[in-house]
Amino acid sequence: MSHTVKLIGAPQSPYSRKMRAALRYRRIPFQWLRQGSPETQGQPDVKLKNMIPVVWLSHKNSTQDVALLDSTFQLQHLETMYSERSLTPIDPVVKFFDRLIEDFGDEWMTKCMFHYRWAREQDVKKAGVIIPLEVKWNWADDQIKEFQDTFADRQVGRLGYVGSNDVTAPVIEESYLNILQALNSILTKQPFLMGNRPGAADFGVFGQLVCLTQFDPTPSAVALEVAPRVYAWVEAMEDVSGDAVTDADWIKREDIKETWGSLLTEFGRTYAPYLLGNADAIRKGAEQVQCNIDGREWVQNPFPYQKKCLQWLQEEFSALNVDDQQYVRNILENTGCDILFD
Repeated sequence: MSHTVKLIGAPQSPYSRKMRAALRYRRIPFQWLRQGSPETQGQPDVKLKNMIPVVWLSHKNSTQDVALLDSTFQLQHLETMYSERSLTPIDPVVKFFDRLIEDFGDEWMTKCMFHYRWAREQDVKKAGVIIPLEVKWNWADDQIKEFQDTFADRQVGRLGYVGSNDVTAPVIEESYLNILQALNSILTKQPFLMGNRPGAADFGVFGQLVCLTQFDPTPSAVALEVAPRVYAWVEAMEDVSGDAVTDADWIKREDIKETWGSLLTEFGRTYAPYLLGNADAIRKGAEQVQCNIDGREWVQNPFPYQKKCLQWLQEEFSALNVDDQQYVRNILENTGCDILFD
C-alpha cells in the first residue's frame, strides 16, 4: 500500500464507532488513534484536531497526506479505494434506501443519543466522568476533575443545538422506543438491515445504538427491556469481519416495503417533517425551527448541516431513472417519507 489508513476518534463518539466497525467489516487495515493522543499531533491540518472522526490517509511523502471528514463521505471515499466487501448495494433502488437509512441514523438517531446522554443526572454523571478519562486516564485526579466538570457543562449546554429540550423530549424518547421495535422486527427476518450483509445503513444505525445500548444507563436499560435482540445485534456489529458475503446477499427491492415498513414509518413520522421544518426555518432566516411532529410541537435551533442532508437525499432521488423513482415512491407511499421527494 502506498498509504496508511489512520482513524482518529474517541470511544464514545458514535461516528467514530461507526467508522471503526465499518473498517473492520471491510477488512481494511487501519490504525486506531485516540483523539488527543501523541500520535495525532502530526495530522495534516491542525484545524482538524477537535473534529472526529478523521480518516487520515498518511503517505510516505507527507505532502500527499489526506484528511477526510464526515463519516458518510469517508465511507464513500473508501469505496473508491477498496472494492472488496463494499457497503454500496448494486441495485440503485436498494442503494437509495441504504443512503436514506444511513442518514436517519446519523442525523435523527443522534438526537436520541445526545438527549439520553445529557438530559438525566445518572447519564450525565457516567458520561461526564468516563468520557474525559478515556482521553486522559493518566492525568492526576485534580487535572482530570477540572476537565470533567468543564466537559459535562459544555455538553449539557449543547442539548438545544441538537434539539433536546422540555418540549421535544417526549417525541425523542417515543421515537427511540419505536426505532428499537422496528429494528427488532427487521432483525427477526434477516441478520442486517440491508439483508444478509451490512451496508452503510447498518453502520449508521449501529454508531448511535452502540452508545445508547452499551454505554448510557437509561437507554441501555430501555433496550434490554424492549428489544434485547437489538442489544445483542449491536454488540455483534462491533466486529463482523468474519462474516462471508456475496452480491446475492443484499435485500431485494421488492422486500423493502414489507421488511422496513415500521422503520420507514418512523422516519416519515419524525425525521421527514423535521427536515422540511429545518430547511424552511433556514430559508426564512428564522431563529428557531418550529414544526409539528405527529401533531406535537418541535422547537430547536436551526441546523444548517441537516439542510444539506435534505438536499443530498433529494439529489440521490433525482439521480434515479424515472422507473426507479416511481418504484421508490411506491415503497414510500403512506410512510410519510414521500413528502421529501414531492
